[in-house]
Amino acid sequence: MKNLYKMIFFITMTFGTLFAISSLSWFISWIGLEINLLSLIPLMKKFKNKLTSESTIKYFIVQAYASAFLLISILIYNISNNYSEEINIFASLLISSALLLKMGAAPFHWWFPEVISGFKWEIIFIVMTWQKIAPMILLSFSMKAPIFLSIIIILSSMISGLQGINQMCLRKILAYSSINHVSWMISAMLNSASTWLYYFIIYCIMNFNIILIFNK
Repeated sequence: MKNLYKMIFFITMTFGTLFAISSLSWFISWIGLEINLLSLIPLMKKFKNKLTSESTIKYFIVQAYASAFLLISILIYNISNNYSEEINIFASLLISSALLLKMGAAPFHWWFPEVISGFKWEIIFIVMTWQKIAPMILLSFSMKAPIFLSIIIILSSMISGLQGINQMCLRKILAYSSINHVSWMISAMLNSASTWLYYFIIYCIMNFNIILIFNK
C-alpha cells in the first residue's frame, strides 16, 4: 500500500512538471507547478521525523509564496501586453524572480540550505534535480532581460562559493553546490537549450552518485 501511495505521488509529480513545461499558457504552467508541489509534499512527509517535518513546512511555505508571487506576476504580464514594452519587460522580470525563488537561486536562496539540511537524501536528490526542471525551462521563456540574469549568475556563483566554505553539514554543502550549479545552468541556457540539457544531465548523474554514497 505504501509503495502504491508513493508511486501515485511520483507519477503526479512527474505529470505536473511535464504539464508545466509543455503548456502554451503561463497560467496552465502555474497549475502544473502546483500539481508538482502538492505531489512532492506527501513524499516529504512520509519520513516521521521532527526535522524533516519542519523542513517540509518551510519548503511548502516558501513554494506557496513563490507560487502566489508567480501568479500575480503572470497576471501583470498578461495585462502588460496591452501597454508599453517597458512594462512587459518588468512583468517578465517579476516572473523570472518568482521562478528563481522556486529553484533557490541567489539572492533568493536564503531558504534553500536550511530546508535541504532537514531532508532525507532521496528527497534532497529530487529537490536539487527534478524540481529545477520546470522553473528552469519556464525561465528560458521569460528571458527578456539578460542583464538581470547575468547579475543572478554572478550572485549565485559568488554567494554559494563564499557561504559554502565554512560549512560542516554535508547537506548544506550540497545545497550551496546546487546554488552554484544553478548559475552555470542559467549561463548554459543563455547559450543554448542543448548546452543546458547536457549540463543538467551530467549534474543529475553526479548528484545521484554522491547521494547514493551518502545514503549508505
